[in-house]
Amino acid sequence: MRLLKLALASVCALATIFGLLGAVPASSAEPVKIRMGWVAPVANWGSILLEKKDLAKHMGKSYVLETIRYQGTPQMITAIANNELEISNLAYSSLAIAIENAGLDDIRVIADEFQDGVEGYFSQQYYVRKDSGIKKVEDLKGKVVGTNGGGSAVDVAIRAMLKKHGLEEKRDYTMLEAPLPAMPAMLLEKKADLIPAVLPFALNPKLKEEGLVLFEQKEVLGITQMISWNARKGFIEKNRAAMVDFMEDMLVITRWYEDPKNHDEAAQIASKITKAPAASFGWIFTKQDTYRDPNLIPNLEALQRNVDTTRDLGFVKKKIDINAYADLTLVKEAAKRLK
Repeated sequence: MRLLKLALASVCALATIFGLLGAVPASSAEPVKIRMGWVAPVANWGSILLEKKDLAKHMGKSYVLETIRYQGTPQMITAIANNELEISNLAYSSLAIAIENAGLDDIRVIADEFQDGVEGYFSQQYYVRKDSGIKKVEDLKGKVVGTNGGGSAVDVAIRAMLKKHGLEEKRDYTMLEAPLPAMPAMLLEKKADLIPAVLPFALNPKLKEEGLVLFEQKEVLGITQMISWNARKGFIEKNRAAMVDFMEDMLVITRWYEDPKNHDEAAQIASKITKAPAASFGWIFTKQDTYRDPNLIPNLEALQRNVDTTRDLGFVKKKIDINAYADLTLVKEAAKRLK
């Protein structure tokens, strides 16, 4: 009888322990892992977000953030398709290609990264040499045009402008691929007759001295939703609470960077990331920079036009309704918490 009582006591004790364990709140679960891609230092938020992680009150609790650099947005399409990435930075053209060619029907636009052509802000520039004799777009017939890759955002803008002026690739001009940082040298060494100049390479002093802006991107595309944040529907639905926490923290951090009173410290961070002098970053987060929405809301109307242009140029075939691939509820819910 004494052994039976001891056994029953042990069972009760174990039951109490398991009961207590079962009563642990859900918040003690492992934080959701969010892997975020980026390409260009400073220009992409992913490269500098963790430099101000002290402002992120939910980080390490409901989620953990890992930022991963990619060579370009096409590699991010593969990564997010293979569940190796939770948040991608896709250009408008890459987004269209991801939906149609990669079959990512469940991809969703969830936030703004940056926009081109907003009044008063930087618009991407396309340079020729001052001594080239090229004064108008039609003069590019028979010339070599630099691009960072077929179907990229800057590539689509080039093709759209040249097509507007009656010029078609192969028939009227030749495309030469190279990385964006190499573009100024390609032009100045006469390897290409037209090149795209993105920030910060558009600020190259020698390029400004010997080059001439033939046109800006806004002249052909108007406002462009250049890059957006994207996540897959299943991941959003499974981790909605953590994603709203993440968005709240991202709003706090991005607003800190865009606050003029923090400009000097932001320049120091940019210097640390790029190994360039802080003095060379006087332009970041000013009107000399591209536009970033303070609420991280993408311009879906512009994005629709941009995707339509990608289709008009033959990179995708079907009509894509961008509203069907957008979910702005996360960032809007997060913004309400900060009011």
